[in-house]
Amino acid sequence: MSLPEHMIKAQGTGNDFVMYADRSGEHAPQKQDIIQLCDRHFGIGADGLIRITRPGHVADLDGHDAQKMRKEGVEWFMDYRNADGTLAEMCGNGTRATAQFLVQQGMLELEEGDAFKLGTRAGVKRITRMPDNPELGRQLWRVDMGSWSMGAEDEYTVTIPGDTGSGKGTFVDMGNPHVVTVVEDAYSTLPVLGELDLTRAPQVSPELPNGQNVEFARIDNLDTERDLGDASMRVYERGCGETMACGTGLCATAIVLRAKTQIDHWRIRIPGGIVRVDVTDDSVMLTGAAALTAEFRLLQ
Repeated sequence: MSLPEHMIKAQGTGNDFVMYADRSGEHAPQKQDIIQLCDRHFGIGADGLIRITRPGHVADLDGHDAQKMRKEGVEWFMDYRNADGTLAEMCGNGTRATAQFLVQQGMLELEEGDAFKLGTRAGVKRITRMPDNPELGRQLWRVDMGSWSMGAEDEYTVTIPGDTGSGKGTFVDMGNPHVVTVVEDAYSTLPVLGELDLTRAPQVSPELPNGQNVEFARIDNLDTERDLGDASMRVYERGCGETMACGTGLCATAIVLRAKTQIDHWRIRIPGGIVRVDVTDDSVMLTGAAALTAEFRLLQ
């Protein structure tokens, strides 16, 4: 097995990961090891694996990009893999879990309000340590997810095998691909949010060449005076199925809801909790909790 003996289990609003630090670059994960470790019956169980290492130790990262990251002051890189062993460009909840890992493991010293830069396959992300919030929880981190792009509204059709009806989907690029559909509105004939069967992968037409995460969102409240909306979301992530949260998916959802309502700030409830997403034309901020839940030793 390519993985180190000692590892950490962590979660960001229920999106869970197995994690480890690889300072020397000796423990690049292999696909079969990831699949075995992330299996919820025969392994530890997780939505994905995070290897925290130096940018120069990431084999698929272009040498020029690694050098550029170091010049920008990036010390650590989040090498994220889906539960099926495939590479992932970005994971918003994973960045928060990584930040919490770095602080708790003594690899980074940050006070409330301090920020640092983390390398990802979707570029450098600035992450700020935030004070506790009665609504969002403890151990909060705000991630500047950077620039985004959105396709034409409702240009995709989304269906779920076994469910009747369909919804209209909108493409959002958050460094990884998303299609967001709003349910329980005039344009959707899908079941209500709580009754969607996400045990099978939703179908998107026309197909995207590399697949996509699919988000199902419901608008719960709009406060135009405060420029604040409330919504609920479920997500099917490529490479692992339905998860309790998806950070980039939450951002993609807020972007689509902003386009439909002109509301910039969103509190979004997912099965794993509540997060705050703030959208501008140039970037999107994701704020939520993260926690390390266990330390374990692999029996090689």
